This record gives sequence, structure tokens and C-alpha cells, in this order.
Amino acid sequence: MSTTGPAATAGTAPARARAQRRTLTVLVAGQILSGAGLAAGITVGALLAQDMLGSTDLAGLPSALFTAGSALAAVAVGRISQARGRRPGLAAGYLAGALGSAGVIAAAALDNPVLLFIALFVYGAGTATNLQARYAGADLAAPAHRARAVSTVLVATTLGGVVGPNLAAPTGTLAEHLGIPALAGPFLLAGAAYALAALVLAAWLRPDPLLLARELQRSEQQGAGDAAATATGPDRVRRPTLLLGAVTMILTQLVMVAIMTMTPVHMHDHGHGTAASGLVIAVHVGAMYLPSPLTGWLVDRHGPTAVAAGSGLTLLAAGLVAAAAPADSVALLALALALLGLGWNLGLVSGTAMITDAAPLATRARTQGTVDVAIAIAGATGGLASGVVVSAAGYAVLSLAGGLLALAVLPAIAATARPR
Repeated sequence: MSTTGPAATAGTAPARARAQRRTLTVLVAGQILSGAGLAAGITVGALLAQDMLGSTDLAGLPSALFTAGSALAAVAVGRISQARGRRPGLAAGYLAGALGSAGVIAAAALDNPVLLFIALFVYGAGTATNLQARYAGADLAAPAHRARAVSTVLVATTLGGVVGPNLAAPTGTLAEHLGIPALAGPFLLAGAAYALAALVLAAWLRPDPLLLARELQRSEQQGAGDAAATATGPDRVRRPTLLLGAVTMILTQLVMVAIMTMTPVHMHDHGHGTAASGLVIAVHVGAMYLPSPLTGWLVDRHGPTAVAAGSGLTLLAAGLVAAAAPADSVALLALALALLGLGWNLGLVSGTAMITDAAPLATRARTQGTVDVAIAIAGATGGLASGVVVSAAGYAVLSLAGGLLALAVLPAIAATARPR
């Protein structure tokens, strides 16, 4: 039974705080699991495709399929969350990732490339869901702590992301014992991790953060009375802030993926082994997620637009360092990729905070899903265009162009700023 009026309004703050603590605990557990599933599968996806096809021509297709699948899943997860809440939306997305993993294992056992590509497309749902979980962390958060809540969910992905690739060898051995190719082994881990993440959220993400936030908002509005509701106006979308948040995340995703994708290729072409490129990418992934608590504090303290501007400047610095770094300098390339990851983190956390602030609860999940589709498309565009640019003009030109493109966030901030 629900109550309304002043008494209910006075009691919403403690209820919100308790529910938020529980929500973050469950989301962190789910993110650790899903991070392992995400990293384990991506680690060997291209290698599995290359092994089954006997050619490198389509080895990049798994990445494109992950992206396409994640774009479609972002829409689906957003719409399910909009209609039924975060719990069924996120659980369904992770379950789809688990089914995709099972399909990859079956394709490897049957040596069926067509089934492999279909399964990789479905597997991409796990990627989208892993990213969308950050929004659930912000539903019940107080505005002054919203970005820190987002960052808590993001940083939990790092733990699973570190564990997943390191289990590639043991899971490969397990796969061979089961009579399937060793390269399919990490997808055993991915399937189990995604299934467990779905179970954790379905069983324990109660009360549903999005549905509870809507209920508490209704109670607060009814308790405040008609006069206050008239003074504050309807719960409506703030389009300038929404557009700026979307532009920030789209730009940072495009630039990050473009430079990141071609850095291992650039290093390989100049004689570096997989250990060196692996180290650089590991530094990059760490910089993408580990600074999240600090980034969340900066957004809550100084505002998302200031941090978004910092994102553009940091990505410019990354592009400049990557363009100027000698090809034989692993240290400078690692620094460039660290700055690239940090700039992406600043853009993602600040953009997420802007989207959450600007979208009303009534349509928030659907709006967030739509924005994440645009982010996925930007990532795919950056990945595809990066190879063309490097072939035509070289890695340095790609890095410099990416850094300059990231600066477009500054005029976007100026265009959406309101005079006080």
C-alpha cells in the first residue's frame, strides 16, 4: 500500500538512500560478472573467426558484429526498461549475451562460420547491457551524487575486465577436454558470466530503481501540492543539455575507438610483438575505467560541462602525443593511450550525467537507449574509418585528426550554454 501527502514526502529520502545503496551493491556484482563475460569473448573473437575461415580477410568482422548487436540491444534494453523497469531490461540483455556465447560455442564445435557470425551478433547484447547498467546506478541517486553513482558502476567493470582475459588459457584447456576448439573456451566463461549477471539482477535488483524513482517522484509531487507543482512546471526534457550530453559521448567514443583500433596495428607494423601492444592496450583499458570515482566527484563538484570540456582537451593531448611518439617508443604510445582512455572516461561520465539530468523519468530509459545506439554507431564509424585514414595518410594523421575532432565538444558547449 502506498501513501501520499506530507508524511510520505518526508519519508522518501531515507527510503531512496536505502534503495540506492542496495541498487549499487547489486549492480557492482552484476558488472564484475558481465565485465568478465565481455572481455573474455572479445579477447578471442577475431582469432576464432580467422581460425575457422582460414583467412584474415574477415577477422575484423567480429568487432563489427559486436557493435551492430550492441546497437540493436541498446534499443531493446532501453524500451524494456522504459516499459517494465531496469531489472527485466538488464536481465534480458545479459541473458541474450549468454545465448550468443552458447551459439559461438556451438558454431565452433560444428565449424559453421555462418552460425558463428549470427551468434556474435547476439553476443553483442551483453556489451550494450554492460554499458546501460550505468544509467540504473543514477536513477535513485541524489543530483549532487549522481555522477559518483555512475562512476561506481563503471569502475566495477574493470575487475571483471581484468579477470576475463587472464582466464583465456584455462578455459581453452577446459574446452579441449570437452571436445571443442580451444579458442571457444573463453566463451564458456562469457556465457556463464552473463547468465550469472542476469540471475543476480533478476533476483536481487529489488526494488527496481527506475520504477521506484517514478513512484517517489509522484509521492513528492503530490505531497508538495498543486501550488509547488505549478511553480516548478511539468517534468519535461531539457533539450540543450540532452543534445550536449549525446554529442559529448558520441565524439569521445568515435575518437577513442579510431585511435585505439589502429594503435596495435601501428605497433605491429613497426616490429613490436603482441606483449608490447598488449601492455599498451591494458594501460588504455585501465585508464578508461579506473579514474571513474575521481571523474564522478569532479562532475558532481564542478558540473558536467566543465568535465566535458576537459574530455575534449584530454583527447587532443592524446592525439598529439600519439602523432608525435616515435614508433619504437612503447612508453610514449602507452602514455597516449592512457590519455585516450582518460578522455573517454571524462566524456562518458559527464555525458551520462547530462543525459540523466535532462531526460524526465517518464521517458528516461528510452532516451538513454537511443543515445547509446548513437554511441555504438559512432564507435563502428571510428573503427571502420580508422583503417582507411591510416592506409591513405598514416597513423600520425589519424591521431592528430582525432584529437582535433574531439575539440568539437567546446563549440557544442558554447552553443548550448544559457546566459544566466
